[in-house]
Amino acid sequence: MSDDHKHRARIFLHRGDLVQARAAWEAAVADDRAADSQQALSDSLGNLGNTCALMNDFSRAEQCYREVLQIQRTECNLTAVAHTLVNLGNLHIASDHPEKARPYYLEAMDLLRQLQDNRGLGILYNNLALQEARDGQWNQAVASFKQALDHHRIVGNEEGLAVTYSQLGKCYLDQGDLTGAERCLNNASEHYIKLGNEPAEAAVLRLLTQVYETRQDTVAALRCLAHVVALDERYALPELQTDTAHLSKLDPSR
Repeated sequence: MSDDHKHRARIFLHRGDLVQARAAWEAAVADDRAADSQQALSDSLGNLGNTCALMNDFSRAEQCYREVLQIQRTECNLTAVAHTLVNLGNLHIASDHPEKARPYYLEAMDLLRQLQDNRGLGILYNNLALQEARDGQWNQAVASFKQALDHHRIVGNEEGLAVTYSQLGKCYLDQGDLTGAERCLNNASEHYIKLGNEPAEAAVLRLLTQVYETRQDTVAALRCLAHVVALDERYALPELQTDTAHLSKLDPSR
């Protein structure tokens, strides 16, 4: 029966029906408890936690992750422990308790270093940097973003590089470092072009437009924003109206 519930849960998740998916995962958890299958229970609880997190039921999600963590520690599955710790950290960020996230991230970091999991470390350093940037710890945030980039490069994670360069560029922009922001955002744009992700490229170009406007380089700002509007139209992006109005303001002749 547990496998049937899990199959149904995945179908409901694919359809975006989180309520039914949650009910199916709860049923799978109950079956796995009855069967006394710790590995299966850990997997079902993890999926239930993920679904509850998507539904913003952070309390239930945390309860699930903590039980998963207890099982994984008992089984000495260090990779699984590290990823559950990251989930707990992310959960506290999502529930507006960022101060509680850092201890989970740091413990996960120690484990990922032992495991030489560069992909996991790249993602984790990026999460840590975002928390530091939110707290206004600019130097620490920049250092963490750069660590993330180093780990992304080791494993050739193009998407990780694109996202981290974009976020580091925003970090520099928020500090008023226009040179650093321009360099990072151009790097992010190049990686998104390589990935063929033009909507994400549009988001980066909006930030670059802000860089050039702050620098009072109207020509460069217009060039970026015109490209953004073209991408808005191509992909029917929700920012089209706002970007078009912004473009008209920059260049009233349009």
